[in-house]
Amino acid sequence: MPDYYLLYKPYAVLSQFTSESGKTTLKDITEVPRDVYAVGRLDFDSEGLLLLTNDKSINSRLLNPSLNHEREYWAQVEGNITTAAIEKMTSGIDITIDGHIYRTMKSAITALDKPPNIVERVPPIRFRKSIPTSWLTLILTEGKNRQVRKMTAAAGFPTLRLIRYRIEKLTIEGLQPGDIRTLTKNETHHALFGKK
Repeated sequence: MPDYYLLYKPYAVLSQFTSESGKTTLKDITEVPRDVYAVGRLDFDSEGLLLLTNDKSINSRLLNPSLNHEREYWAQVEGNITTAAIEKMTSGIDITIDGHIYRTMKSAITALDKPPNIVERVPPIRFRKSIPTSWLTLILTEGKNRQVRKMTAAAGFPTLRLIRYRIEKLTIEGLQPGDIRTLTKNETHHALFGKK
């Protein structure tokens, strides 16, 4: 029987089990069967939902760009975000992928009135009294390399903290950084591929 886990990946952890230049990996923070791996990835400096499994069918379906799976992120950006910047990102914005200009797909982006209910990052983001920050929720159906960071930077609001909150109906609700939850096959497949 395949194994399924939902992990809240902390900041400064690689989304893999083998180390590169002494960086902390998933092996250092959790114990799962040896054939389990991360589906997709979160950057070393990003946090949040990471799905771990040895079910290869999940990997091919979830990473297939033609299937447009929703991913929801919370981003803390530098500066007071403007309506114009949000509209620019929502309708599609030019970013660079592998040295080429890429226009992002339409997405749903909203400014949050207050920060999401989450713990402080360890270490905390750099605080600058003279520069305010804003929180956004971004719902994307594609996952290019460092896409959210590139989108907010292209709009003039660099990302300071990035958390993946949701993939389809799987969320990190109730989890803290480093927490892991076992999922059933039925629960996982229904949340990712079931009727919306």
